[in-house]
Amino acid sequence: MARGEHTETMGIAAFLRARRAALEPGEAGLPRMPNRRRVPGLRREEVAQLAGISVDYYIRIEQGRAHGISDSVLEALARALRMTEDERSHLRNLAAPRHRHGGADNLVVRPQIQRLLDSMETVPAFVVGPGLDYLAWNRLGARIAYDMETLPPEERNSPLLVFLHPESRALHPDWDSVAAETVAALRAETGRHPGHPRVEGVLARLLEESPEFRVLWEEQEVREKLSGTKRIHHPGAGELTVTYEAFRLTLDPDQTLCTYTVDPGSPSETVLRRLAREPVGAGAGRAGAGTGTAG
Repeated sequence: MARGEHTETMGIAAFLRARRAALEPGEAGLPRMPNRRRVPGLRREEVAQLAGISVDYYIRIEQGRAHGISDSVLEALARALRMTEDERSHLRNLAAPRHRHGGADNLVVRPQIQRLLDSMETVPAFVVGPGLDYLAWNRLGARIAYDMETLPPEERNSPLLVFLHPESRALHPDWDSVAAETVAALRAETGRHPGHPRVEGVLARLLEESPEFRVLWEEQEVREKLSGTKRIHHPGAGELTVTYEAFRLTLDPDQTLCTYTVDPGSPSETVLRRLAREPVGAGAGRAGAGTGTAG
């Protein structure tokens, strides 16, 4: 078995084990049997029964020994384990990755996209790429976020900033939820970009340097946060609540355009206007926020 194939099948194995452990029999429509289970979650034979496959075949899948798993079996497993749409997509990506990336780990944002960013004068906006790197931004995007111009290029990455930047917890009043969302989004990235050197590099560094990240990574959560709200405590302008939206670029599917907006007439709008009035270069080096996709 090639090294890449081993990684992919073992990724499926760990993911299925985690989803099985997280699902109680009652949630799956099975009768409850109190005091007869030594470990939480469903048994392997129960998953096989719910999916309509043999116990032996399911065991081989979960042990990473099955190859060429059909779409119908993947869908049956997703239904049996009550997977969300993001989890279903991740399972499909693990089973049949688009390609194993072997090229450069940097992406160039087209000039047309940069002009679009710059035209959004009252909306913080940026583009993220594989591994949740920040690839481009507009003036407000750099100011509500980490000071992109002063950060080394290799540090312009949402998961690295959330877990390793010394001011991250002060920036995110709801740091625990932001951290969990970031880990879930990065796991989705590993399925969308198998073998990508930047994705693997970010993951390896976080596993080595962040105990909090290691704990969350073991939970096998996967979720692409393409919209939602979050609170940001900007040290110079104040606290604001933003709504984020993320849009995959049709011509550049590995890039995502992310925007922040605030409710008209809200205190957050006042804070955003205050931030927009600050002179360029003010507050260099202070922390900022990731995106929904980027965490």
